[in-house]
Amino acid sequence: MARRIRSGEAEGTRRGFTLIELMIVMTIVTILVSIAVPLYQRSIIRAKESVLKSNLFTLRTMIDEYTIDKQKAPQSLEDLVREGYLRQIPVDPMTGSNTTWRVIMEDATASANQAEPGIFDVRSGSDKISLDGTPYSEW
Repeated sequence: MARRIRSGEAEGTRRGFTLIELMIVMTIVTILVSIAVPLYQRSIIRAKESVLKSNLFTLRTMIDEYTIDKQKAPQSLEDLVREGYLRQIPVDPMTGSNTTWRVIMEDATASANQAEPGIFDVRSGSDKISLDGTPYSEW
């Protein structure tokens, strides 16, 4: 009985990859992953920083609007929610909580209502450093 041999295939050889070929492919994949992971992590941090800037802008704007409308600064961030200036207190993306905001109270002598000094500014409660080298708590 005559055996047929496919073109390009010698008798007795098997199809598949050699160990060397698999090792080369695994090395290339490892190199690509080692390049991609830090870029991915950095993009996540950039996104969180963008959300933090947006949340700080919103909080500061609402504090200013509350102060102008009520002729006194809010005593807490919950006042902004209670009076309808915010639906809810935004989350600090660096800490993952909406209760870690660091509020800065105004000086009693400079406040609109000197009997009740309120919130002047708000900052992140995170102790981490941003990609540009400044602490988030100073933004």
